[in-house]
Amino acid sequence: MSSFLELHRPGEPLLCPNPWDVGSALVLASLGFSALATTSSGFAATLGRRDGDTTPDETLSSAAAIAAAVSVPVTADLEDGYSETSDGVADTVRRALSAGLAGCSIEDWSGDQVYPLDVAAARIGAAAAAGGGDIVLTARADSHVHGFDDLGDTITRLQAFEAAGADVLYAPGLDQIDDIKRVIAAVSRPVNVLLRPGGPSVGELAAVGVARITVGGGFAFAALGALTEAALEIRDAGTTGYTRLSRIGQQAAGAAFRQ
Repeated sequence: MSSFLELHRPGEPLLCPNPWDVGSALVLASLGFSALATTSSGFAATLGRRDGDTTPDETLSSAAAIAAAVSVPVTADLEDGYSETSDGVADTVRRALSAGLAGCSIEDWSGDQVYPLDVAAARIGAAAAAGGGDIVLTARADSHVHGFDDLGDTITRLQAFEAAGADVLYAPGLDQIDDIKRVIAAVSRPVNVLLRPGGPSVGELAAVGVARITVGGGFAFAALGALTEAALEIRDAGTTGYTRLSRIGQQAAGAAFRQ
């Protein structure tokens, strides 16, 4: 765990993009990124499903394949641990460790509501105990990404998750630099931030002490966006401007898949 955790340096954030399958992971690793984080929404899209509609077996199998394919640490998005109980969350973390993952994240969103604070903290504590110091545990406070904008509550949750044993803290949905600064000042663990449209840049996040930056499903849906634009181009205009991106993709795949 220590080598991956050591990559989390406040002010020199670990750029940790999110692959959605083995091919995208190989490309990202070949571009020099030092670690990767899986994306639940991006992976679900590969199965033609929405975020939250995959099983733990599917998620862990995909994450294990990605971890086996690259030489950099991989941390997996394990949603809420795929269980309503702390024991179930602990089992999921043990499975992640057995799958060769360097890290995993557990969120406090059940799929339709935020877990009560005491329940959420107990779940993080169970996950930390199950990891035994051998996997970097990221604890997520997901209220903001689901439209509940109470920064005070988010900070209270992150502090509770830190006390419960989380190694990294994460509140996706924050996109105001002053809010991010408040979070960082309120905790002592490394903080992960999700890049968001219109939000702070990598440089701005580094300047306030962010330790890790991820993109969530952003790259996966950018790829689907490129596919959609290409398909609409040949359908509506009958032209092949999309081949500019095709050449970039072919070159990237050719370089990555030879390694």
